[in-house]
Amino acid sequence: MKFGIFYELQLPRPWGPNDELNLYQNALSQVELADKLGYDYAWEVEHHFLEEYSHSPQPEVFLAAASQRTKNIRLGHGIIQLPSNHPARVAEKVACLDLVSNGRVEFGMGEGASITELGPFDRDLETKREVWEDAVRCIMPMFTKEGWEYDGPHFKFPLRNVLPKPVQKPHPPLWVACSQLETIEMAGRRGIGALGFQFLSADMAHAWVHAYYNSFVKRQEKLADYQSNCNIAMVSYFMCAETDEEARRRAEGVTFFQFSLAYYSGSKGRKRADPGTVSLWDEYMAWKKANPEAAEKALRGGLIGSPETIRKKLRRFKESKVDSIILLNQAGRNTHEHICESLELFAKEVMPEFHADIPAHEEWKRQVLAGEIELEEIDTTPYKERVGVGKGVSIDKLVAAE
Repeated sequence: MKFGIFYELQLPRPWGPNDELNLYQNALSQVELADKLGYDYAWEVEHHFLEEYSHSPQPEVFLAAASQRTKNIRLGHGIIQLPSNHPARVAEKVACLDLVSNGRVEFGMGEGASITELGPFDRDLETKREVWEDAVRCIMPMFTKEGWEYDGPHFKFPLRNVLPKPVQKPHPPLWVACSQLETIEMAGRRGIGALGFQFLSADMAHAWVHAYYNSFVKRQEKLADYQSNCNIAMVSYFMCAETDEEARRRAEGVTFFQFSLAYYSGSKGRKRADPGTVSLWDEYMAWKKANPEAAEKALRGGLIGSPETIRKKLRRFKESKVDSIILLNQAGRNTHEHICESLELFAKEVMPEFHADIPAHEEWKRQVLAGEIELEEIDTTPYKERVGVGKGVSIDKLVAAE
C-alpha cells in the first residue's frame, strides 16, 4: 500500500489574528516533512464558506507552495469542485500546477456536497452530477488538443487553445470523490480512481474494492477520451503515538471532524448556519459533554493508536486490496507538534512493511486488469450503511469503525 496525507485545513473558533496564517504555514511544513519521510501523496480539498470545517477554497495555491518545498511527494487535488469552476480554468490550473511541480499532480474531481457551497455559484444539488459529467467531457480534450470547442447542456466553450499543457501526458491521473459508497462503483465504471472515506470493516472494504475493480474491468464506460486510472484510496482518521492511550488523547480533533460532518447532515441540502451565528466548536464540546461514551468510542476507530495497533488494522485492509491509505491528521485542534510526531513515528515503525508490498500488489492488479484473475461479484447491499464515517452520518450514529 501507498500512503498519503489529507488536508481540510480545519480551524475551530475562536479565531485569533494569526490563526489562519499559522494554519497554512504549519500544514506546508507538515507536507515538507512528509516528503522527506517518504509519504506518497499530499491531498488538499476545495471547500467554500464552511466556517471552522474547512478554510481551503484554493487548493492549487497551497499545492503550488508545497511543490516548491518538496521533491517527490505527489500533490493531489482532493478534489476540485467542477460545478463551481469553469472547465477552462480547471484545465489551466491543473496544467500550471503540473508544470511548477515537475509533473507530480493527481487530478481529483468532485461535485460539491452542500447548498451553502453550490448556491453562490448558481448550482443546485439536483443537477450537480450531470453538471460534473458535462464538465469532465468539456475539460479532458483541453489537455491535449491545440484547438477545442464544446457545446454541452451546461457548458459552452468557443474554439480556443487552452494553455499551458501539463507535463504528464496525456494528463495527470484522474480521481473522483466518493462521499457516498455507491459512487465507488461509479468511479470504476468511469475508469477513474476512487477517493473514499474509511470503510467500517475489512469485509466492507473487500466488497467495495471488488465492486470497483469489476466495474473497471467489465463495465467501463468513460465519459470522454481520457487515460484510465485504476486506483482506490481510503481516507482514514489518523494519529500515531507510542501508546493507544496517548494517540487517543492527541486525536480529539478527529471527533470534531466526525461531528462536523454529522452536524450538518440532517439539514436540508446540508445547509450551513448563517455566517457567525454558530460556533461549531462550542456545539461539539456540548455534544461531547452530553455523550462521553460515544466520543470515546469514536477515538477507537480509524488508524488511531500505537504503531502495533495501526499495523494490525492495516494488515486487515491490505487483504482487501485497497491501493492507498490517506491519513487525516490535521483536524480540530490537533497540534502541529503532535501531527509531525505522528507522521515521523508511522513512517519509521509502520510504513516500511506496507511499502514493501507494493510490487506484489501491482502484480496482482496487472493480472486482474489483464483478465488473468477474475474477481468474485460480491453483493454490496449489506455494506451500504455509513456509521460514524463519511458524509451523511447522523449524530446518533457517531460511533467507531472497530
